[in-house]
Amino acid sequence: MAASLGHLDQLRRRWLTRRLALTGRRARLHYRRIFILPSRAGLVFTLMLFGIWLGAVNYNNNMAFLLCFLLIGLGVSAKIHTFRNLLGLEVEMDNAPAVFAGGEAIFPLRLQNGERRQRVGLEVIHPSDDIQAVDVPAGGEATASLAVAAPRRGRLKAGEFRIRSRYPTGLVTAWSWLSLEAEALVYPAPEAGEVPLPFSAGGTHGGQRTVDGDDDFHSLRRYQPGDSLRQVAWHTVARGQELQTKRFAGIAGGILWLRWADTDGLAAEHRLSRLCRWILDAEEAGIRYGLELPGLHLKPDHGRTHRNRCLSALALFQP
Repeated sequence: MAASLGHLDQLRRRWLTRRLALTGRRARLHYRRIFILPSRAGLVFTLMLFGIWLGAVNYNNNMAFLLCFLLIGLGVSAKIHTFRNLLGLEVEMDNAPAVFAGGEAIFPLRLQNGERRQRVGLEVIHPSDDIQAVDVPAGGEATASLAVAAPRRGRLKAGEFRIRSRYPTGLVTAWSWLSLEAEALVYPAPEAGEVPLPFSAGGTHGGQRTVDGDDDFHSLRRYQPGDSLRQVAWHTVARGQELQTKRFAGIAGGILWLRWADTDGLAAEHRLSRLCRWILDAEEAGIRYGLELPGLHLKPDHGRTHRNRCLSALALFQP
């Protein structure tokens, strides 16, 4: 059963690809890309219309005929306006910022309206079936976003989504499938819990842990004039003891190597999660760090650019 459904889904995707002919990050909704069908309310409306017409024929009632023709005109008008609410709309999507595995990639969307009429009540339908409503002003543009689940590290494509309109009556639904070429980079999920940096696993290079750093609490000493009040151990003052200053441990030389070999014994994805945790912790502690993976060597550095370069290497690494 599952195999049959998967085959049908593949056939549907091939047909949509041929029908929509979408390439790039931008698309314009023309006639061939818009589908339209009666909504549930529209089906009820059609049944009611058929009942009125039968009554008018059986009893030869001119008022019933007039009402029937007025309602037919309303239905046709609703179909035209709903279709035109999408026709000519231009949709553009950008790459999403990188996220960690298990989160959601947010792809920015721009909806541009080159017509003089306002487009009201458009709905962006996410792959998770969440709906985001948006109005696009005449001759202007509006922004929306598409949230896509990112369960695994690597490159994530935005995938298919729909833009729908039921304006103005809700009797018919017009929609278009879109699949634009935008993607997001998904970092490994950082390992949870306390994961000490690999100071004792051969991870340091040219440095030792020393006091008077910025990382971990080390000891107390007598307060000296000029010490920062933020490092005063106020809990000892509260116990009636003399002023004391906290001392913290840091790394002499400020260089830390994060190596694939230091995670030996773990599964491949777990090793990447641990390296990810170490990168985030080293960055937060202000330590200069380098990354070694099989076939890759990133020199020690610090800062957001270096952090993203290291995390990108983890995201795209093939063990």
